[in-house]
Amino acid sequence: MPVRVLAVSDEVDDALTADPGAVRGAQLILACGDLPFEYLGSLMNVLDVPLVFVPGNHDPDVSGYRSSRAGLTLRAGLPARAPWPDGAINADGRIVDVAGLRLAGLGGCLRYSEGPNQYTDGQQARRARALRGRAWWRGRRDRRGVDVLLTHAPPRGVGDAEDPPHRGFRALPGLVAALRPGALLHGHVHPCGASHHGAPVRANQLGNTVVYNVTGWHLLEIEPGAGLAELLPGRRDAR
Repeated sequence: MPVRVLAVSDEVDDALTADPGAVRGAQLILACGDLPFEYLGSLMNVLDVPLVFVPGNHDPDVSGYRSSRAGLTLRAGLPARAPWPDGAINADGRIVDVAGLRLAGLGGCLRYSEGPNQYTDGQQARRARALRGRAWWRGRRDRRGVDVLLTHAPPRGVGDAEDPPHRGFRALPGLVAALRPGALLHGHVHPCGASHHGAPVRANQLGNTVVYNVTGWHLLEIEPGAGLAELLPGRRDAR
């Protein structure tokens, strides 16, 4: 059964939290980075659905947090309060099952400064290999594949830009080939990367995977095991 997903990234739209009627049917929020956690918390509250995110380069450092067996959030072995909203799931470097979808997450962008959540191509390649291994072990147990790969930056050469901060990662095409998700959702590139006949291109194809730039907000329907089944344009597409 298709899962209706509100996908958001990079651009705050206060009208969405003030009047969420257009996305009231969403069953899951997927956030691709560079959005204030207060905004994401507001979306969770008004829709009352789970939220899964990966960090972007303008987000705080969210590394090092983990949950103890008792359910406590720890950092460096000590109790800590995570900076993201209560109940939100940080999927960076993880495989998570939420709302009927299996999600793989790999946040951050190509390193261009000393800020957090930035990686060289080599660093991201190592993170991608680790994520691929986690997906393999999970799939070995239950014979399920990854439905959505959630990233902040796009793959190199697929919806990215030529300026150094907005170039995509070279490791992502190989990760897509290994995981074979139905969709890769990303943000980071404003408004939508390369243009075609003067119009911005939001959706690209990488093998059988739809690579979709969700900057702003978009209501999608994703079929587990089959990819992006239907696209319902968000308000930013209609302008």
